[in-house]
Amino acid sequence: MLSDRIKKVQPSATLKITAAAKKMKKEGLNVINFGAGEPDFDTPEYIKEAAINSIKKGDTKYTPASGMLELKNVVAEKIKKELNLDYTSENIIISVGAKHSLYNVMQAMVNPGDEVILFSPYWVSYKEQINLASGVPVYIDTTKTNFKINFDELESKITDRTKLILLNSPQNPTGVVYSKEDLERLAEIVLKHDNLYVISDEIYDKLIYDGKKHFSIAQVSEEIKDRTIIINGVSKTYAMTGWRIGYLAARKEIAKAVGNLQSHSTSNPTSFCQVASITALSEEKDEIKKMIEKFEERRNLIYSLLQDIEGIKVEKPEGAFYIFPDISAFFGKEYEGAEIKDSFTFAEVLLEKKHTAVVPGVAFGADAFIRLSFATSDDDIKEGVKRIKEFIENLK
Repeated sequence: MLSDRIKKVQPSATLKITAAAKKMKKEGLNVINFGAGEPDFDTPEYIKEAAINSIKKGDTKYTPASGMLELKNVVAEKIKKELNLDYTSENIIISVGAKHSLYNVMQAMVNPGDEVILFSPYWVSYKEQINLASGVPVYIDTTKTNFKINFDELESKITDRTKLILLNSPQNPTGVVYSKEDLERLAEIVLKHDNLYVISDEIYDKLIYDGKKHFSIAQVSEEIKDRTIIINGVSKTYAMTGWRIGYLAARKEIAKAVGNLQSHSTSNPTSFCQVASITALSEEKDEIKKMIEKFEERRNLIYSLLQDIEGIKVEKPEGAFYIFPDISAFFGKEYEGAEIKDSFTFAEVLLEKKHTAVVPGVAFGADAFIRLSFATSDDDIKEGVKRIKEFIENLK
């Protein structure tokens, strides 16, 4: 009955825990949720007002399938201002979220059997999108190199079937930010291969801490820019996850192909959400800066608290709003008779016994870890980490 293509796609390993956490909350239990992949802040008022005014003006009709020209121009201006890269509206496609842009690129570029290199741990949807395009995921493990690229291993994994390298910086789930030097080395490797391209997922580009700045691989040279597809959107920086507006910037042939695909699938993203995104991208105000500052404070808080738990190993995230501690030291132990076999059982028992939800690392291709989002209040961070500490201290 079902297609072979859809049979390849695995359900998220987090679904069971997420559903259980929601059920517990409905039952009135005090659940601390570290699973959120979105800011806990509301969308700023000036952005909401732009959407409301747009609806009142009648901006409720179709736009061009690949997005409004005005929004494309604002995206091109943003990229020029922040990255000093030149794109025109013909290079830009507006989509129904950054995830949609990623999906479209996979469908437009990957042939059956083409290989796509992922740096694990990786965001959960990358692997499934490659599978949906009948591609072959090829993994480079970064857990032994502080989540940075092992370039020797990368070069050894590139074959004549390698079509894409999927890059995410700042990274979900680790919070790693690749340095300019890392990206220059990566660009050098890519340019050795005539038919190799990079997808650069930069959705967390503004969420970088310690005074650091985002650097895109497309900035390295015109040659690598021509081989790079930049993915971004308004979801994370502007607390607009539900608005579903993303975009890509790429050479014209790729953008045109994605636009053709989109015209026969979703057609245009929601019209008034596009108008609100013009405001978000062109009129950035103090609310955005304050959100980023608050995320940095929370990063510092959760990192210091996790460091105090004996047996946990954790790297300090440089960006995004996730932290990815290694909890493998507790595998094989038990909590009240329940064995901790892997990251999934750790998360499952932690939720059941201590009412604290985390995402198992197996979902990201790194079973020794769990992901915690610090897109939640200081009080919840303190209470949640306290529960994790108590849970670990009672393992036998």
